Amino acid sequence: MKKFIKAFLWFLFLILNVAFFWMAVFLIQNRYYELGITFAILIFLIDFFIFNPKGYPYRYIIPALILLFILVLYPIYFTVKTAFTNYGTGHFMPKEEAVERLLYSSKYTYVVESGEKISYKVFVVYDGINPTDDFLILFKIDEKIFVASKPTPVKRKGREILLNEGVLQKIETESFLYQGQSFRIIPWPATFEDIKLLVTVGKSYRLFYTPDDPLLDVNASYFKSRIAQVYLWNSDFVEPSTGKKYTLRILPDGTWGFVQVERLYRLAYEEVYENGRTRLKMVLVNNLTNRKVIEKDGAFYDINEKGEEVFLVGFIDYVGWKNFLRIITDKRVTGPFLSIFAWTFTWAALSVVLSLAVGLPFALVLNDPRLRARNLYRTLLIIPWAIPAFISALVWRNGLLNETYGLFNKFLLPLFKLGPIRWFNDPFWARVGVLLVNIWLTFPYMMTISLGALQSIPHELYEAASIDGAGKFKRFTAITFPLLMTVIGPLLVSSFAFSFNNFTIIFLITAGGPPIPGSVTPTGYTDILMSYVYKLAFQAGTGQDFGFASAISILIFFLVGTISFFNFKFSGAFEEVGR
Repeated sequence: MKKFIKAFLWFLFLILNVAFFWMAVFLIQNRYYELGITFAILIFLIDFFIFNPKGYPYRYIIPALILLFILVLYPIYFTVKTAFTNYGTGHFMPKEEAVERLLYSSKYTYVVESGEKISYKVFVVYDGINPTDDFLILFKIDEKIFVASKPTPVKRKGREILLNEGVLQKIETESFLYQGQSFRIIPWPATFEDIKLLVTVGKSYRLFYTPDDPLLDVNASYFKSRIAQVYLWNSDFVEPSTGKKYTLRILPDGTWGFVQVERLYRLAYEEVYENGRTRLKMVLVNNLTNRKVIEKDGAFYDINEKGEEVFLVGFIDYVGWKNFLRIITDKRVTGPFLSIFAWTFTWAALSVVLSLAVGLPFALVLNDPRLRARNLYRTLLIIPWAIPAFISALVWRNGLLNETYGLFNKFLLPLFKLGPIRWFNDPFWARVGVLLVNIWLTFPYMMTISLGALQSIPHELYEAASIDGAGKFKRFTAITFPLLMTVIGPLLVSSFAFSFNNFTIIFLITAGGPPIPGSVTPTGYTDILMSYVYKLAFQAGTGQDFGFASAISILIFFLVGTISFFNFKFSGAFEEVGR
């Protein structure tokens, strides 16, 4: 049995090595170099710990090591790296991929005005009465007949196909050899318009569609949806003898036809003078105008006939400190950012102070040994903490704070002859609302940690204070509160940091609203820095801006770290540990 378990563990270890090695190679091949290197380092460390006797104690931390690298270290590195780039909407790909798209994608081609009409016929194999995707195409180009099958991918980016290509083969006789199979044309001899059938061993290709035959228009929708858009779009058919390329386009009259095309852009070299020396630089050139493509701000631009710059494609580019400086220099960003910055501090501080102000009195009451049924009260008061936060948030939003049918506006406020409160549309009341919800969710935590700290205070201190004539308030201010803060101080700092980044409550209650007028970024009066980052990254009306969002994330990290450091330093929370 032990041998079986040992063999099974070695088998799992082998699978882990193979999986990590494959992921490293795959990621590096697709230009995800950093993540690929991360997996390669993990393979090296794991194998070192397994096979090296000195690394034996570290074998047990392998699962934690994997999670540390993949879920902590790499995300930190990626965030820092992204903060210095323009990564976002319009700039999702590396520069090399952007160049490949301009060179190979059929989107960047132009039609050669040859004057000739290219006729084509699509022949398919039927399964009973149903057409299949096994097809051949006959072309009539310069009074010559050519045959082609499904084009094959010649340029890929991951799973995405940048370019398909098919080769045209000229047909001059009734029988011909194509892709290793013998075919026969029926009828023969005949003109291109008369051909109805292509026969090979075991199957027949029957005429299915051609735009020149109105009787076959019934098959047009199937051809466009199941053949053209799946196999022929973004595809070139090349005539080997001349090198001419033909692709499927929607013609000005609305029909789908093949036209001769050429690549719109090509690579060229130019001499540039940089750093005191001349060197060759690779550039993109428009084949029609012979103008150089403009590269600036992480994108390629072409010049149209009016002399205007036209955006072609963007790519990820290093922008240095631009994202960080934007917070200071762009007035359209600075105003809303400073407002959110100030509210984030206010929100975190009030959440901690008010939650403690509610939780501590309950803890003082529950700590009184003369109180009966203390366990029952403790259980009831801890319920808001036990219920998942998102459920409580939705109950508050839809059941209590709803401006139309919520409990406050519909029942409680009318009892006092008060008008309804605009919980979600008035900036002040929206902030009051999110604070109420957060206090409701966090006061049980404050009550629990305060109760635990109160029970650790020696009772002899209170007896001595009573002998000296100190009253209840004096005993609280001189003994209870100072000793309490010494114990729960670090927990209050961590609670402040948690509230500083408490995205859930803000998002579920107000989604950051109501919006701040005049802001060019998606900002609201109840947004905190974390929800602001989320909106920039995923909900911006002008697109996603991961670079700017990453810069603010780094700023948040240093803010929270600095605040925590000074809080611990001046409160002496870890003074005993330091000693």
